[in-house]
Amino acid sequence: MTNGWVDIKNTDMMLIMGGNPAENHPCGFKWVVEAKRNRNAKVIVVDPRFTRTASQADQFLQIRAGSDIAFLGGLINFAIQNKRYNEEYLVNYTNAAFVVKDGFKLPDDGLYSGFDANAKTYDKSTWNYEEVGGGAAPKPAPGSPAPPPMLPPNVAYDLSLQNPHCVFQLLKQQYSRYTPEMVERITGIPKDQAIKAWDTFTSIRQNGDIKKAGTIIYAVGWTQHSSGTQTIRTAAMIQLLLGNIGRAGGGVNALRGHSNIQGATDMAGIFDILPGYLKMPMPADTDLKAYLTRTTPKSSKPKEWDSFNYWSNTPAFTVSFLKAFYGDAATKENDFAFHWLPKIDRKYSWAEIWDDMYAGKVKAMMAFGMNGVMIGPNAKKNIDALKKADFLVVCEIYPDETSEFWRAPGITADEMKKINTTVYRLPGAGFAEKDGTFVNSARWLQWKWAAVPPPAQCKLDQEILARIFLKVREKYQKQGGKLPDPILKVSWNYTNPNNPSLAEVAKEINGKALADVTDQKTNTTIKADQQLPGFAFLRDDGSTTSGNWIYCGSWTEAGALTQRRDPLDPSGLGIHPNWAWSWPANRRVLYNRASCDVNGKPWDPDRKQVWWSEAKQKWVGNDIPDFKADADPKIHMGPFIMNPEGVGRLFVPIGAVADGPFPEHYEPTESPIANPLHPNQSNNPIAKRFKSDVDKYGTVDQGYNIICTTYRLTEHYHYWTKNNPMNVQLVPEPFVEIPAELADQMGLRGGEKVKVTSARAEYIAKAMVTKRIKGMMIDGKKTYQIGIPIHWGYRGIAEDEGKTARIPANFLSPAVIDPNAYTPEFKGFLVKLEKA
Repeated sequence: MTNGWVDIKNTDMMLIMGGNPAENHPCGFKWVVEAKRNRNAKVIVVDPRFTRTASQADQFLQIRAGSDIAFLGGLINFAIQNKRYNEEYLVNYTNAAFVVKDGFKLPDDGLYSGFDANAKTYDKSTWNYEEVGGGAAPKPAPGSPAPPPMLPPNVAYDLSLQNPHCVFQLLKQQYSRYTPEMVERITGIPKDQAIKAWDTFTSIRQNGDIKKAGTIIYAVGWTQHSSGTQTIRTAAMIQLLLGNIGRAGGGVNALRGHSNIQGATDMAGIFDILPGYLKMPMPADTDLKAYLTRTTPKSSKPKEWDSFNYWSNTPAFTVSFLKAFYGDAATKENDFAFHWLPKIDRKYSWAEIWDDMYAGKVKAMMAFGMNGVMIGPNAKKNIDALKKADFLVVCEIYPDETSEFWRAPGITADEMKKINTTVYRLPGAGFAEKDGTFVNSARWLQWKWAAVPPPAQCKLDQEILARIFLKVREKYQKQGGKLPDPILKVSWNYTNPNNPSLAEVAKEINGKALADVTDQKTNTTIKADQQLPGFAFLRDDGSTTSGNWIYCGSWTEAGALTQRRDPLDPSGLGIHPNWAWSWPANRRVLYNRASCDVNGKPWDPDRKQVWWSEAKQKWVGNDIPDFKADADPKIHMGPFIMNPEGVGRLFVPIGAVADGPFPEHYEPTESPIANPLHPNQSNNPIAKRFKSDVDKYGTVDQGYNIICTTYRLTEHYHYWTKNNPMNVQLVPEPFVEIPAELADQMGLRGGEKVKVTSARAEYIAKAMVTKRIKGMMIDGKKTYQIGIPIHWGYRGIAEDEGKTARIPANFLSPAVIDPNAYTPEFKGFLVKLEKA
């Protein structure tokens, strides 16, 4: 979230798409209700199903799963055509005025400039800004690869926004194709409904109004598509256009599906980042200097403007991380042990790990609190992959489908005997049995205390991991190895090495001074061995440590700020500055400098977050200013301090988003129609489709003519509440949600069994006939959608024994991934539907 849960109460307008917070985030949904009640905020819900969230909406629009970019692109077109945007914000706080290089081509045919059809990649050199006074790029030496494109330091710009190559004109041209008629063909939303929704959402900028704020709220209904990242990008562009980023009641707000998904990402629970979103080293990074040169951006802006470019501090963040990781063994002489970090030479995303295991390249897996068989995609492939593994380690509180993968439906007793995978099952601790922090969607680090001890022989996560690590290190000590140093010299200075206190780990993540460190501006000195009060004290000379720079300031000499529980909210804006701690720097709304005009005065004086104080000559406010504290508005420093340009990106240059500088609607990999925008390039050209013998894809010609989407229920929590009698009694068995009109055509009644078939598997469950999903006209064809909850499999309480096929829903879904976040396309694929 750019903002936070409580901040939703400040909004005047909500667009909820790709999420169903009333059912999947019921506690957080109270802030939506409060905004409706206290501010008369309007709610627009766009969803394939009429949900409980939709029941609270002022406008509900049923959309075809996987067509979100088309609807959002139409909204951009409507806003531009009707001048429903904040022009001062647009010109000064976004790259709308920046001029793009000659040679850049929009995807009128479905492809941006630079596409390589054989490699399925783009040459992104034209996806860049025009440089003032820039000559031709230097040619590489013969036989050397061309260097990656770099942002120009001095960008050409046109404040009138009339230059045909400026970002605003390209944006206007890109989305001029997204007419109400085209959007109706793609999404199935009647054009009058779409226009009404666009008019309502953009009405906050009607007649030049700049005081109101609108928010966009989404969840995995957006991310789980082959263009998922670009869908979220489109939302960000809308909010930049309307001037809603950085504002109380504004922002783009992701609803995390689990209590610590945000924290897992912050701490590098994905393959291509280090903690704090530092980039992973690559083989070309021959030393620390090469890595820092590649990953530390230089400012790229008009000469007359200024940019804080906060990622220019990457050297301090990186060296402090290395010191936290390797302690005294990380020295200036050995590049702070940079060479001990792994370097990635390929992608190790979720679906690619399972594909490599299926191909015999990955021989083992450790699964902690992760049910890979249920998660999928094409989950039967995951089971077949585990059959080929040498061993599997599962740490869980219940036996699950992964720890008993050989019991999957369809595997015979004779087949079980041939599976040679050794499975180690470790009894873990549940969330109520351990302390530590959860990081919620709003970026709040909140410490939680254990309510009860783990039962019997169950162990805490950190004890299990510590014991495994220490045994591995012991083997390296005795036997050596190809590269023992990263194991032998990792810092492990805990009071109890076998079971580290998470309080000690949290202090290590925050970081401390190894020598006296002084902030020259405030003349504040942090003594050696003291906890750091914030990341501004981090240094690149080895004098500081921090396991994650964005968490620096969470556990200071004042103690654990994550444990604070003061509910007071002096501003009334839901900031609650002394409740827990929010990264970064306890800031509650990101980019809040943009809540003020160019002179530093709030757009809305009634919702003052931060402002420029002439008397104090610095930024002050109710929230922590997300800006250079003493940057006078007169120097025109951009508010988007994490971008080298200092402004928000309507156009994303040089491939920071892999599939195009602007989002473009592409059809899901399995689609009932050819793309009306460019039928010869229907799908995302660089989305990865896996090609093993069990990766199959269905077409309408093969009879797969129904769109299927998956979702969660309030009564179940993913895959483990099926072990809880109360949850099982609430919803004891799976079902398939089917439009009443389709059921009538099939002669189907609620409660009868149906068989759902994709190109990969079959799924049998009872029909739940409903009017909450209706047939839609998609490019002139009557099209139906069905929905399947994801919660059931072949493990758990056997109350449904003999009643269902006990097949995981993700047996059906295809292994296709978004080219940016590598998220599988769970939310829209083709199936057949028939009576069982």
